[in-house]
Amino acid sequence: MARIGYIGLGAMGSRVAKRLLDAGHEVIGYNRTRGKAQWLLDAGMRWGDSPRAVAESADVIFSMVTNTAALEAVTNGADGILAGLGPGKIYCDMSTASPAASRAIAQQVAARGARMLDVPVSGSVITLEQGKLSLMVGGEREVYERVKPILLDIGPKITYVGGNGQAVLMKIGVNLNLQVQFMGFCEGLFLAEKGGIPRETAMEVLLNSVIASPSLIYRAPFILDMPEEAWFNVNMMQKDMLLALEQGRQLDVPLPTVALTNEYLTAARTMGLANYDFSIVYRVLEKMAGLDKKEQGDQTS
Repeated sequence: MARIGYIGLGAMGSRVAKRLLDAGHEVIGYNRTRGKAQWLLDAGMRWGDSPRAVAESADVIFSMVTNTAALEAVTNGADGILAGLGPGKIYCDMSTASPAASRAIAQQVAARGARMLDVPVSGSVITLEQGKLSLMVGGEREVYERVKPILLDIGPKITYVGGNGQAVLMKIGVNLNLQVQFMGFCEGLFLAEKGGIPRETAMEVLLNSVIASPSLIYRAPFILDMPEEAWFNVNMMQKDMLLALEQGRQLDVPLPTVALTNEYLTAARTMGLANYDFSIVYRVLEKMAGLDKKEQGDQTS
């Protein structure tokens, strides 16, 4: 069993840390808001007072934060992860951030005698709790092989993608599909509903058809009953769509469907829906069709 550090204990990160605890690892954690981690402390996790303290105390350090700016914030500075790294340590970042930023941090990690992997995940709170999460890994293959047993305690499907930054790039390619697929689903569902087919009936047909992907199966029901806590809110999804568009410009890859569906997220934000799960775009579609809450019911509740 390894001594593991975990920084960023949000909806996904906290559950990853819990799986590591359940697997028998010693886990030292840090989160900007300590209160959100209390349930993990009650479950046996130790507390680190800063990202640096966590990195100093652990052999393998994980982080999962919201965006590139947050990643740079937890890695840099006197209390950052980099300050706590040294020879022999391995740093695994699970955030979805800029591939270029990830590669730059990997160089800084190497300068301290440690090694870095980017290890983003594909899945949701449900797939994580069910033990079905898939992971992508970028970095030196030898380093990946060293931490693979730990990664298998997080999820059963791991794919080595290539050098540093490549797994983050692959994750962006995965996540752009979430919004694009979901928007197509919303349009098909709304077309049926406007034509007189009950929403629940149309959804049942669609989710039992050839178009039903795992991501649609677990997120589409949110159109009927929005969760109190967003699994992946509008702001987070738009962050990933903008990362995809940035990579498209850099690599000369046209992404017209990404550009179009991204505008639904912008519309959601202008409607004050930024903190809802991104499935709230169905409500955006309703508004575009001229339906108000009194006619259709408040889909944000």
